[in-house]
Amino acid sequence: MESGRAIIIGASHAGAQLCASLRQEGWEGEILVIGDESSLPYHRPPLSKTYLSGKSSLDELLIRPLSFYEKHTITFRHARVTTINRQARTVTVNDGEEIGYDKLALCLGARPRLLSVEGTELPGVHYLRDADDIEAIRAGLGNARRVVIIGAGYIGLETAASLRTLGGVEVTVLETAERVLQRVTAEELSAFYARVHREEGVELRTGVTVAAIEGDEHVRGVRLADGELVEADLVIVGIGVVPNTELAEAAGLSVDDGILIDSSSLTSDPNIVAAGDCASYFITRYARQHRLESVPSAGEQAKVAAATMCGKTKAISALPWFWSDQYDLKLQIAGLNDGYDSVELRGDPDNGRSFACFYFKDGEMIAADCVNRPKEFMFARRVIKDRLPIDRSRLADTESSLSELMKGS
Repeated sequence: MESGRAIIIGASHAGAQLCASLRQEGWEGEILVIGDESSLPYHRPPLSKTYLSGKSSLDELLIRPLSFYEKHTITFRHARVTTINRQARTVTVNDGEEIGYDKLALCLGARPRLLSVEGTELPGVHYLRDADDIEAIRAGLGNARRVVIIGAGYIGLETAASLRTLGGVEVTVLETAERVLQRVTAEELSAFYARVHREEGVELRTGVTVAAIEGDEHVRGVRLADGELVEADLVIVGIGVVPNTELAEAAGLSVDDGILIDSSSLTSDPNIVAAGDCASYFITRYARQHRLESVPSAGEQAKVAAATMCGKTKAISALPWFWSDQYDLKLQIAGLNDGYDSVELRGDPDNGRSFACFYFKDGEMIAADCVNRPKEFMFARRVIKDRLPIDRSRLADTESSLSELMKGS
C-alpha cells in the first residue's frame, strides 16, 4: 500500500476520478486536490445545456458530494499552483506556500481559445468554460434580445440549442468554415445539424469572418470582414480550447499539444502522472498521438494514473467516445474519424431526427456518429474496438439485424 502525500492539481473531471481511484487502488496516505475554482468538482458538459437553461443547479451537477471526500479523507484547497519543483518534489501556490509531494498528478484541463479581434473585452462578450461563465451569460440574458454565437462546433451549437429552448432571444451563429462541425464530422452530419437548427429558429451564417466586436458601454454587434454589422446584445465565443500545459512545460516535462503521457498515464517524470484534456497519448487503435477532449477518456486516464501512482500496472485501452445533446437529439460518437475515405448511412439524415453515419478507411470501420441511435452506437463501439469484419453491403438497410452484420463477409 502506498503512503506519503499525493497532490492532484486540478479539480476537474479527471481530478475528481483520480482522487477517488487512488483510495480504491490502496493509497493510504494524504490526498490533496488543489483547484482554482471554489466549488467541488462538477460535471461540465451540462453547463451549456441544463445549467444554462436553468434546469439544474451547481449542487446537482457535483460529481460527488462533500460527504464522499470527507469519508475518504480527501482534502480540497482553493488555490492556484504557480510552480512545480521536480527536484525538491514541491509545488508552490499563489500565496507563496511550498507543499511537498511524493506523487503528483496533473489534471489541468483546458481553457477557451481566445478570439483575436478587437472588442472581446466589452461587457456582454463571454466565453464558456466554467460555471462562472454561465452565471455571467444568464445574468446578461435578462436584457438581451439578440445573441450572437461565434463558432459552430459542438459547444456553439449546444449553446444555441439551449438558448432557443429557453426562448425569448434571437440566436445567430457565425462560423468561418463552410459548414458547421466541419472539423469533426462528415458533410451529411453537418447538413443534418444545419437543417435542425434552422428548423428551431437559429440563423446560421457559415463562410464568414469576424473582423471585430463593437460597442461602447456594452457590446452592440459583431463586424464581419465584408463590413456587415450583425447586431447583438450578447456575444458568446466558442472556438475551441487550448490545453493548460504551461505549468508542466515550465517544470521541464515533455509537452506537444498536451502533456505527453504513456499508456500508464505517466509523464516524462516517474513521479508525475497526467490525465484529461491537458494530456496527450499514443492511441494504439489509431496508431497516432492524440489529445482527447472527452469526459469518458478523462475518467479512464485518471483511473490508470491512480493505479500507476500506487505502483500497479494498468494501461489506457478504451475506445474514445463522446456525446453531444442538442434539442431532442442525442449524438453518440464512437472512435476517431481522422482520415476516413468513405461513409455509410443507416437512416435518413434529410428527414426526421434519427440516423447513423459510419466512417470507413481502407474498407475498415473506424468511427461512427449516431443520432438517437443507441443500438448502432453500441454496435459501432464493438466493431471498431475489436476490428470486426461486417457485411457493409447491408449496413444501410435498417431492416437488417445489427448482430447479423457482425457475422461479416
